[in-house]
Amino acid sequence: MMKLLAILLVAVMTVISAASVEAQGAQQRQGRQGRQARQAPRVVDAPGATPAEIQRMFDAYALVQAQDQLRLNDDQYSRLLVRFKSLQDVRRRSLQEHTRLVAELRRLLMQRQPDEAQLKDRMRELQEADARAIGDVRKAYDGIDQVLDVKQQASFRVFEEQMERRKIELITRARQVNRPRQQQ
Repeated sequence: MMKLLAILLVAVMTVISAASVEAQGAQQRQGRQGRQARQAPRVVDAPGATPAEIQRMFDAYALVQAQDQLRLNDDQYSRLLVRFKSLQDVRRRSLQEHTRLVAELRRLLMQRQPDEAQLKDRMRELQEADARAIGDVRKAYDGIDQVLDVKQQASFRVFEEQMERRKIELITRARQVNRPRQQQ
């Protein structure tokens, strides 16, 4: 069952990637050639893709890659799937809350006479939210570590770093691809 899910995710990613083939060809004709080996799907230049859709596609890609990179059996993969998604959700929610509170601080600071009591309250909320995020992420990692052996745990931490780098590369590439469109 889990192999079927992985195959389905790869198929979805392939279909989405196909939407950007024309843009890839234009890039290659202009002399831009990226690394081809072990590259994340090129969904960043798919027309109409929202950042949330790109994030979901990247998360699905990361899950498929995790099974291969960590050499997970089907049982481990099915248990990791839920826990890895939970980790991603915790991080996303924490970042959204942090960003919201910083935006409130910015709004308060833009007033002629910022209310120090409100600033103090928002700072306290921000510190509490950040502390809560650290605890929630730690719990999510504990759940993941219950599924993996020690070598896989270490590999998972390295894997996450690699996925984060790929995500940054995709974002950078998306900005580069979208620049010419915006200038026209």
